[in-house]
Amino acid sequence: MQHSLRRRIKTVPNMKLLSCLIIFLLNTAVLLAQRPEEIKRPLAFFPKQRAKVLIAGSFHFDYPNKDMAKVQKSDQIDVLTEPKKSEVTELVNYIKKFKPTKIAIEAFPEWEATRKLNSYKKGEFSDQRDERYQLAMRIASELNLDTLYSIDSESFDKDLVKIDSAYFQAFFEEYNVKTNDEFVTMYQNWYSYDDKLAAKLTLLDYFKYMNSEEVHKLGFGSYLIGNFKLEDHRGADILSIWWYNRNLRIFRKLQQITQSNEDRILVIFGNGHASVLRQLVESSPAYEFVEFSKL
Repeated sequence: MQHSLRRRIKTVPNMKLLSCLIIFLLNTAVLLAQRPEEIKRPLAFFPKQRAKVLIAGSFHFDYPNKDMAKVQKSDQIDVLTEPKKSEVTELVNYIKKFKPTKIAIEAFPEWEATRKLNSYKKGEFSDQRDERYQLAMRIASELNLDTLYSIDSESFDKDLVKIDSAYFQAFFEEYNVKTNDEFVTMYQNWYSYDDKLAAKLTLLDYFKYMNSEEVHKLGFGSYLIGNFKLEDHRGADILSIWWYNRNLRIFRKLQQITQSNEDRILVIFGNGHASVLRQLVESSPAYEFVEFSKL
């Protein structure tokens, strides 16, 4: 009788321990079942296949020197003579790896790019240094493309000047004068160094450098110094209706020539434009930005 009672007394704690263990396991199972689902990436809500865009930011092969930063004669190269002539071929063959279905260039409609392309295919313009001939037309010709898309645009300030020229002449006054911003000197030093690279590097290596993310970001940053700081926000207003607006309009034209998510569009523009266009293409859910150095 005593032995039976002892066995019952020992069994009670064991049952309590087993009950606690079961409750613990049930609670753990409930907690695991309530674990939040994996967070979707934002891209999951947009098309997986998007039109691909390769931006080939370029310097102007014929050196018109119409930009604010001028290239000294001693730093200029000649793409019609060796070794740069062969380097153009290497660069063209590299870009062709992208297999563009459309080519967009820095030109206005009145430049008649497609008409000139047809003439180029017949042997004309072989003596032209302009990158629109050396790169765009050559690539289009070798890939049997029959159209070049001119997507350059004037900026909004040109429209506003027509409405009130006196006001906007005063509004833009002092925008391009020298400033004491220390970053301006830093950029001038960089540009001076950069201008010499075209002669030192092969054109392909120079294009990979120019179209790197770092160069594009800092290139865009050059518009956020100096006269951008003019007064409270006059410099910012000027930039928004001038340079940034011009590139927004160019991007809008890029949208207009995009017809399918299977399009592969090569954009050849001055690298100052490329720094802004890169930002716009990368941010758009309609496009897949193709890194120039990763073809």
